Amino acid sequence: MMKKKILALALVLMAGAMQMQAQMSLVNPTPQRVEATAQGWMPLPTAWNVVTDKARTGSYAVAALAESGIEVSGEAPLRVVLGVKGDKCVKKYAKRIPAQAEGYYLHISEKGIVVAGADERGLYYGVQTLLASMAEGKLQPCTVTDWPDVAFRGVVEGFYGTPWSQEARLSQLDFYGKYKMNVYIYGPKDDPYHRDKWRVEYPEAEAKKLQVLLERAKMRGVNFYWAIHPGVDIKWTTEDRDALMAKLEKMYQLGVRSFAVFFDDIWGEGAKADKQAELLNYVDANFVQKKHDVAPLVLCPTIYNRAWSGNGDKYLLTLGENLNKGIEVMWTGNSVVHCIDRESMEWINDRIKRKGYIWWNYPVSDYVRDHILLGPTYGNGLDIAPLLSGFVSNPMEHAEASKISLYSIADYTWNMKHYDQKTSWERAIRAMYPDDPGMQNVLRTFAVYNEDLGPNGHGFRREESRHLKEAAAKAVEGNGEAIETIAGECLKLMMACNQLMTDKKNPALRRELYPWLAQGKLVAEYGTFVCAMAVMAKDMPVDKFSNIYNNARSLQEQMYDLENSNLRHPLQPGIKVGTGLLLPTLNKIFANAVNKYNTANSTEFDPVAEFQPFTLESNVEQLKLLPVKAQGGDVSVTPALEVITWPADGQFTIKSERPVTLAGMDFDFGAPRTAELFKLEVFDGTNWREVSLLHYNADETTIHTGNELGGMKAQAIRISNKSGKEQKLYFKRFKFVKQ
Repeated sequence: MMKKKILALALVLMAGAMQMQAQMSLVNPTPQRVEATAQGWMPLPTAWNVVTDKARTGSYAVAALAESGIEVSGEAPLRVVLGVKGDKCVKKYAKRIPAQAEGYYLHISEKGIVVAGADERGLYYGVQTLLASMAEGKLQPCTVTDWPDVAFRGVVEGFYGTPWSQEARLSQLDFYGKYKMNVYIYGPKDDPYHRDKWRVEYPEAEAKKLQVLLERAKMRGVNFYWAIHPGVDIKWTTEDRDALMAKLEKMYQLGVRSFAVFFDDIWGEGAKADKQAELLNYVDANFVQKKHDVAPLVLCPTIYNRAWSGNGDKYLLTLGENLNKGIEVMWTGNSVVHCIDRESMEWINDRIKRKGYIWWNYPVSDYVRDHILLGPTYGNGLDIAPLLSGFVSNPMEHAEASKISLYSIADYTWNMKHYDQKTSWERAIRAMYPDDPGMQNVLRTFAVYNEDLGPNGHGFRREESRHLKEAAAKAVEGNGEAIETIAGECLKLMMACNQLMTDKKNPALRRELYPWLAQGKLVAEYGTFVCAMAVMAKDMPVDKFSNIYNNARSLQEQMYDLENSNLRHPLQPGIKVGTGLLLPTLNKIFANAVNKYNTANSTEFDPVAEFQPFTLESNVEQLKLLPVKAQGGDVSVTPALEVITWPADGQFTIKSERPVTLAGMDFDFGAPRTAELFKLEVFDGTNWREVSLLHYNADETTIHTGNELGGMKAQAIRISNKSGKEQKLYFKRFKFVKQ
């Protein structure tokens, strides 16, 4: 009898836990502690009887509850108490409120609801949890005790390329508030008043746009950090120091209360650690501390990753010793694009004498613009929260599509130990279409073919199409059942692309995804024909095989043409879908099917599905992984965005599988008078021949070649640093044209 009672009790507890899990799966980030207080569900109230103290007058947390659409009425039967620790209305719950900043206590019962925050933002987050938990039209009686693991969590708009629109930024700020991210750092590289014209105040129209953003950020509990980037041309003079202070004061008058100073991706005079520390300390002492309402200053240093530290860590140690203790220091990890672990955090914290503030370069795609990144967010340590002062993600220029990753960034930084990348990604997909399971399914289908970044200069890759790995391997070996599985997946991808291309519920996402949807549809159609070739080839007459083969070839050409169409990104051509697994698998199936048919039928169909005739080799660490792309007669190397350190013997060589005839060449290392530092040589298959380099005028950064280049036969091209000393330059463009 006792065993039966224990079993019955266990089943009741399990049922309660399952209900609780179902309810909390609607809440992001995952709460720290949840306790079910009763069985069953409560109906969603039609009106709130909201009780607050006068101290909450004008509270954005209370306003957020009103925005839910549920009527607020003093006559409503359900009493909702909202307060911050110290408010009279939540006095009896004071001991239940977490001591951590931004923490909250939430209690839901049929007798009423209590939301009590450790501070105003904590109250706001408690309201967000309440609203999220009732998204399916019902409430579960429970108690939630919750707080963030990381103090500063959010986003840095710090990518190269087209900055986000005003509409996109407003949508982002709403998103941050909903999912408990408290930082937005405004630092788009292509905003001239942030970087190139940092001394100049914003024109009136642009200033008004920023004020609108600042007001929205305030209503969403977000610290709006405005970043200034003076390092490109700063002079360590009183005049420039005062110009920077004047610009900060102008931004303060607009309403900014959080500031960052960036010195990333520069070299030369602006990159001196002692001068940077001196300037930041002056700003801290004479601006931040004197204002009394300004958040801690944030610095993005010049050496912002471990791979560049070198030189006995002198730069980092200088910052650590000299910077005022209240100044935050940003860090990208062991390299420019890298996941963060405990060892790497201990390494940097020891040098900068404070907890590092992570700038995570994901899902940013400014160095792989031919890809869009929609996969799970993973790779960072789950035990590093105590070692961080902040964690912000650098997103894609595609603001809406970035929300898939940012949803999980919010989850990860709030509650690391309970973070599960797969579950979080599934919830993120649902959040993009919260009321439409059908569109959730098609977005999920499309997203799994847009996870990997492809070959890139940072060597950062993601696993793609995990569900297809086993079938793909068997399909390449000729397994018929596996080939049919691949064909079925191609059909699903085709249907997903069709539906997303005509979606009306999320037009911003549709607009951003459109080039990749068009390419994904072509990849799927190609896969359908390729799989048909593989399954039916041995019994097919030549004319029918030729018809399917020609369709597959046509789709290969269409994919190539689309990459070169006006849909491509102007700064980095290309539109890639499924390159991590699906497309390479289809190309192998194609080649195998054609070879098999040729052998059986003595035909000569061309089995080559993809041909890359050019490769790059380099002893410059930051260049050796850059992809080479051939499109028509143009052959180019993908540009690098950060400063390149060329050692004295640094060189890179592009090799061609077969000789080509050169028609022209130019490249850009981002600085004038650099032609004299480098040597260009062309290998004709027998000898290396030097080609002269020049600038057309003294201020030009583009390097041109002498007239002798035209008509040269080339099997390899080599560029070497001949200056005899290390050079720090950009790598903005390299292209040659073949006849």
